[in-house]
Amino acid sequence: MRIIDILFSQGFGSRRECAALLAAGQVSAAGRTLRDAQEDLATTGLRFQVRGVDWPFQARALLMLHKPAGFECSRQPQHHRSVLDLLPQPLRQRGVQPVGRLDADTTGLLLLTDDGPLIHRLSSPRRHVAKVYEVGTRHAVDEAQVAALLAGVTLHDDPVPVRAAACERTGERALRLTLTDGRYHQVKRMLAAVHNRVETLHRSAFGDWSLPADLAPGQWRWLAEAQEPAA
Repeated sequence: MRIIDILFSQGFGSRRECAALLAAGQVSAAGRTLRDAQEDLATTGLRFQVRGVDWPFQARALLMLHKPAGFECSRQPQHHRSVLDLLPQPLRQRGVQPVGRLDADTTGLLLLTDDGPLIHRLSSPRRHVAKVYEVGTRHAVDEAQVAALLAGVTLHDDPVPVRAAACERTGERALRLTLTDGRYHQVKRMLAAVHNRVETLHRSAFGDWSLPADLAPGQWRWLAEAQEPAA
């Protein structure tokens, strides 16, 4: 692929802006400054540098973000900053977006991609992709509440009962809840249905991905396409 097309596909601006980067000697690969916009490079395993920052070539962007509290999962946030503000400009430029949403006060694992079919596969109710939440509650959690969440509860204004795929107490006022569907404010509504209340909410896993202990709030990292859950 021509280097100018590589830069354009990876979010480094218009082709004119990418050409300007090359002309200014701000692009390199394998220790060599690249200036010829028409030069072809093999994209398999390609790593290149723009203004000294290292980038891997990714035909489709797929990454995880440790979402901190106080950010909205929206391109047009209403009350807080967007989670997209935590990403470098090239990723925003190429159009990555969150896979599903976390509330502004919810923290934890958020996947982002520019792959529309992948977003659909990971978000579709038919796929039953598991999401694991660490829940801090206002009141003590008892075994009756855990049993009710596993058996299924009826949410306010929703006649169809929903149940947790897994649920366990992790503390006096804490539990780990696994869901395979995604309804509006589902965790909070499920806890309300068993006469408790969510005080803190953190997503620790999404499908085959778990939030690494060394990924601090606000940080992100690439995910290999090969890690995508099987169809």
